[in-house]
Parts: sequence; structure tokens; C-alpha cells
Amino acid sequence: MQRTIGIVLNGVTGRMGLNQHLVRSLLAIRAQGGVALASGDTLMPDPILIGRNEDKLRAIAEAHNLTRWSTDLNSSLENPEDAVYFDSGATGLRQRNVLDAIAAGKHVYCEKPLATTLAGALALAAAANKAGVRHGVVQDKLFLPGLRKLRRLIDAGFFGRILSVRGDFGYWVFEGDGQPAQRPSWNYKREEDGGIVLDMFCHWRYLLDHLFGSVKAVSCTAATHIPERVDERGARYKCTAEDAAYATFELAGGVLAQINSSWATRVYRDELLSLHVDGTEGSVVAGLRDCRAQHRVNTPRPVWNPDQPNPFRFRDQWAEVPDNGEFDNAFKLQWEMFLRHVASGDPFPHDFLDGARGVQLAELAYQSIRERRWIEVPEIPAF
Repeated sequence: MQRTIGIVLNGVTGRMGLNQHLVRSLLAIRAQGGVALASGDTLMPDPILIGRNEDKLRAIAEAHNLTRWSTDLNSSLENPEDAVYFDSGATGLRQRNVLDAIAAGKHVYCEKPLATTLAGALALAAAANKAGVRHGVVQDKLFLPGLRKLRRLIDAGFFGRILSVRGDFGYWVFEGDGQPAQRPSWNYKREEDGGIVLDMFCHWRYLLDHLFGSVKAVSCTAATHIPERVDERGARYKCTAEDAAYATFELAGGVLAQINSSWATRVYRDELLSLHVDGTEGSVVAGLRDCRAQHRVNTPRPVWNPDQPNPFRFRDQWAEVPDNGEFDNAFKLQWEMFLRHVASGDPFPHDFLDGARGVQLAELAYQSIRERRWIEVPEIPAF
């Protein structure tokens, strides 16, 4: 039997809301016939598109043969047929909108960061638990092919004891005066909740916690490498938020992780995100899609001699980890998990408390930047 579940999809006119969540997730789920449930039923999502621009909403709805859209979020939350609220709108409005959705009895799924402060994120988690609604935060990178292969190697004991993780993320975001910027101007304004720490450290927290060990301490420095940019209207503005952050993390079990995040770097690696993981028995370089490994028994013996040309082709000495299956869109996979969680109570570990940990790490990283020291990461107790 097919069951329908209404979803209030807020922020659909934005890049992530439209491309990843509507088109590549919910519409793809509709095209495949819904989400299969353990009971044998299928769950068909029925989204209502919410945004602030009527013309954009109408155009998106018409382009995808959808009939339900509105600029009135409050009225949309009153419909009892819409059981789920999703938020990928402006970060600064998220806490208020999610609280309104919880008060309306909606199950809530939203983009990160869950809130702009740890106190705000914990308030959302407490409100959702008190109301008895199911809740979750997007943690898409855990579902990417390259990192799922990395997870497979970790679970198989490939590394022996993991020693360290080196992460490199970023690319050059054009300033907007010669070529259009690839990111909106608010990303570079602290007063509009911009900054690469708040944007990316929520990702790094769930990756580190779920793959290698819980984060115990952080040391971070940051910079605004590009002091001025040009906005969407062609006006020059001063950047008040950091565009690069360089951090070291202490993890449970003695693992050390270093991650550089920058919107002011040019890419010389295979993918925009690269994680190099070293262990006593082997090492792995994992990206968004690819994963390469070198085991202890296949590790060569390089010789340091700067007076002669390097005789080694180091990249050729690593083996590609095979797909061994098909990998669906990461956002779509997590949407299916959350919808099963709502419909059938299937496990969903990426709840608001998990999302709050990401906000906590960003907050503590900013403290480390200000005070120029290591900051301990206290455990957030479960509700």
C-alpha cells in the first residue's frame, strides 16, 4: 500500500534547497515510486514549496509539475496533512522557524548549522524531545561514496590502530569583480551568520565523531584572506567573516586530526575534500567519491635525496578501493532514512543533539581563535 507524507519544504529557492533536497532527493524519491518500508508499504513524499520570492516559487513548481507552494510559512504549518517540516532557509531564521514547526506538531529535519549558537541548538533539541516529535539534521558527507568506502575499511580493521587524519577542503571563490562569485555574499559577513568556521566545522564534527572518535579538544586559527568582495548587485563590500580556518583536533583514542578549510585556495588534489588517514597497518586517501589505499605490506621505502630527481611515482603505489555496488545521492539516502524514521521508527542517529555538537565545535573553535589556545570540548549530556 502506498502512503503519502506531506513535507513543508522551506528554503527551496536556495541552491541547496532546490538542487539537493527537492530535485535530487524528494523528486528522485517520487520518481522511483517512494520509500520502501519494512512493512511492505511505500511512503510517497508530497512537498509544499516555501520561500520568500513568489516568482521563483512559481517557476520552480511549474518546472517540476508541482502544484503546492506558498510564501506563508505560518499558514502552511497549520495543515495536519503535512507531517514533516524541513528547513534549508537562512541560518539566522532557522531557530525561530523550527520552534514554530515543533509547536505545530511537525517532525523536523533541517540543514546544518542547527542554530547559530550552542544554546540555541540545545533549546531546539529540548523542545523537540518535549513535544515528542522526531528530529534530524543533514549530515550528508557521511553518505558520500568515498567516505562510505573509508567507513568500510575502518569497520574491516584495515588500519590497525588509526594514528592521524589530515583533511584539506576548499577552492577559490572568485571575488565577484571579474567572474561571478560561486558563493553568496552573506557567507563573508559575520553579521549575517557567515564564516567558514560556522559553515564547515559542523561537517567536521560529525565526520570526526562518527568515523574516527569523538572530538576532545580543538586548536584553531582563522583569517580573512580576501578583505573585500563584490556582491550580487555589483556593489563592493567589506568582508567581516573569515574565509579560511586551520584547525587541529584531539580525538578519543589518541587520534590527531588536522583540517584546513579555505575559500581562498586553488585546488591541487583530486577532489574538493580530501582526508588522508594513517594507521599502523595501512593508509587511505578518501575524497567525495574516490578512495585509495596502501597497506603495510605494499608500502615502499622512499629514499631522501634532494640532489637527484625523484624516482618514485607515489600516486601509482596506491590501490583504488572498488565501489562494489551502486552509490545513490548522499542527500537522498539520508532523506530516505529520516522518512523511515518518521513513518516506522527506524533508527536515525543524526538527531538534533548530534547537530548541536557541530554548533558546539564551531563555537569552541571561535573561542580558540580569540584566545589563541587549545580548548577542551565538554561532552553534551543526552536529554
